[in-house]
Amino acid sequence: MARARRHYLPGHHWHITHRCHKREFLLRFSKGRNRWLQWLYQARKRYGLKILNYMVTSNPIHLLVADDGGRDVIPKSMQLIAGRTGQEFNQRQNREGAFWEDRYHASAIEDREHFFRCCAYIDLNMVRAGVVDHPAQWPHSGYNEIQSFTGIQPEKKVQRQKKESKIKGFVYK
Repeated sequence: MARARRHYLPGHHWHITHRCHKREFLLRFSKGRNRWLQWLYQARKRYGLKILNYMVTSNPIHLLVADDGGRDVIPKSMQLIAGRTGQEFNQRQNREGAFWEDRYHASAIEDREHFFRCCAYIDLNMVRAGVVDHPAQWPHSGYNEIQSFTGIQPEKKVQRQKKESKIKGFVYK
């Protein structure tokens, strides 16, 4: 039986997550995470994917994107990123079989507060996991790129983010 089509809400922001097969840590090495990022940027270039934030962990990935009303931009982008990442990994490891657990999960961002909570959730992912003390220490995320656009000095940004995190109910180290 064919899969049901995804619900499509044009003009929304989307939080996308995608897990590796059997929850294995298939992206545990930097090479795999870097390749995923290269395919992400290729999707931006080919299809015009609007990337707002991202976090590539060993399993899963998080992606925050904006939809401009192009119905196929997100699905085509995810097909490119997931397909090529899986193919390359399987070739490098002389492995066969699924790389991703299932289809990616996409949640529509409902309002401004939801958007900021989602950004904080993505940025603090590796902090909560205990891998790093600050989001800036994880190289496979959009945190440092976002900070470079704000023009705020890092120490002031950290103080502001700690304050905002407390206000929004997130624990920040």
